[in-house]
Amino acid sequence: MYFLNNVYTLAAKNLGKISKVVNYVPQTEQVRTMALLWVDWRMKKDVRKRRNLAAHADTKLRIQCIRKNDVLPREIREIADKEIEELPNDCLGPKIVNRCAFTSRPRGIVHRWRASRIVFRDFADHNRMSGVQRALW
Repeated sequence: MYFLNNVYTLAAKNLGKISKVVNYVPQTEQVRTMALLWVDWRMKKDVRKRRNLAAHADTKLRIQCIRKNDVLPREIREIADKEIEELPNDCLGPKIVNRCAFTSRPRGIVHRWRASRIVFRDFADHNRMSGVQRALW
């Protein structure tokens, strides 16, 4: 009984704090769901491939070095071939495509800003990129 009384008094003391937290309405800039992180499914798939590549990069590099080494016996290199086949396909480097962070467009990327040439030009024209100006001559 004493324990329940303590719980009730603690709840009563903190009720004002809890109601502030429950009734908190964030500003529109603060609301960001996971669905808004990616423009479309292609970008989400590319992010997954990049994470898999980062997770398996060490193992892949070590196995590749063993595979390419001509000094080692053929049996060891064949074992390394089997091990590299067991790695997930998403951790292969050539499958990763640089995409525009705004539109997910895969071609015409200005790498320094991670934007497609179209978005980059629009941002530069309307003074939305600090220090960037279109070439004038």
